[in-house]
Amino acid sequence: MAKGVKPRVKVPKKAEAGEVITIKTLISHKMESGQRKDKEGKIIPRSIINRFTADFNGQNVIDVTLEPAISTNPYFQFEAKVPESGTFDFTWYDDDGSVYKESKKITIG
Repeated sequence: MAKGVKPRVKVPKKAEAGEVITIKTLISHKMESGQRKDKEGKIIPRSIINRFTADFNGQNVIDVTLEPAISTNPYFQFEAKVPESGTFDFTWYDDDGSVYKESKKITIG
């Protein structure tokens, strides 16, 4: 697991039924390419976020495959239509096998 990884998500707390909302996500992650060397000359193992998903009440909203050239601290902004109250589940997958998760609830009304 990479050190200092912190997912951040911004989802409105409330919305109207059927409203399209904007969701913003950022994950603090150094994104090691596997090509750099440490002070002793050893290769630093590759560790990048290679996939990001967002689900609402168990239904997939977005599924992104990331390539090795992705920048440090990947940021995503996207829109989603909210038909009912529920929970957004966000997941980031790391090359090293680590999985980072965050959830946010939204209420209709």
